[in-house]
Amino acid sequence: MDDSQAPQKEIWANGAAYEHYMGRWGRLVAIEFLDWLNAPARGRWLDVGCGAGAFSQTILDSAAPSSVTGIDRSEGYVAFARKHVQDERVRFEVGDAQALPVETGEYDAVVSGLVLNFLPEPLQAVAEMARAAKPEGIVAAYVWDYAGKMQLMRHFWNAAAALDPAAYDLDEGWRFPICYPDPLSELFQGAELKQVEVRPIDIATDFQDFDDYWTPFLGGQGPAPGYAQSLSDERRAALRERIQAELPFALDGSIPLVARAWAVRGVRR
Repeated sequence: MDDSQAPQKEIWANGAAYEHYMGRWGRLVAIEFLDWLNAPARGRWLDVGCGAGAFSQTILDSAAPSSVTGIDRSEGYVAFARKHVQDERVRFEVGDAQALPVETGEYDAVVSGLVLNFLPEPLQAVAEMARAAKPEGIVAAYVWDYAGKMQLMRHFWNAAAALDPAAYDLDEGWRFPICYPDPLSELFQGAELKQVEVRPIDIATDFQDFDDYWTPFLGGQGPAPGYAQSLSDERRAALRERIQAELPFALDGSIPLVARAWAVRGVRR
């Protein structure tokens, strides 16, 4: 089978590789996201799809919670989070976002970062998040604007599709139709949440040089790195050269890009 037509398996297990690829940028979004939520201090938080623990750590650092519970179905990510997020207020458990292993009405804030679009049934997940929240509790999430201003990924997939039409089928820009304001709003309203709001969060994703941009795509965590890893050495080199030729380099060799996330929040009735 030609490597351009080989089935792609999305891997979510290596916490260190994910942190280098996307965790560092997700943390910057999380800071603005939590500031927007402005949740009361000393609350009980649930981080749904906690991954390697970066968002949970940001909650601990920025939101003054009494406790944070992180849940993720990847045993590898949970193990990484347990090792690297050291705080007596936090615990991490393996579990399914679409069937949360928590009591109803247990949390003051139930949040999810960069996860909803990867779930087979996002409405079920949001309904579970709403169930876990106390009455008048906050339910909120954010996802990347894959089709628009998530520039580091747009440059990757635009170059990949130009070289390999089969890459289009893996591009998150069209694969994840909920990553827009209207679908996110409808998703939260469909879970019977009230006071639903959606807003963009833009952050600078400045890379020191091309290696700083390219190396994270070799870690195999997620659709784009998984695609890059599946290629032969020759095809991967061609993709590398195509992306490098199209990126907007500054005079000092750095690469100034912007990443946009769409954030959505609601309140449990």
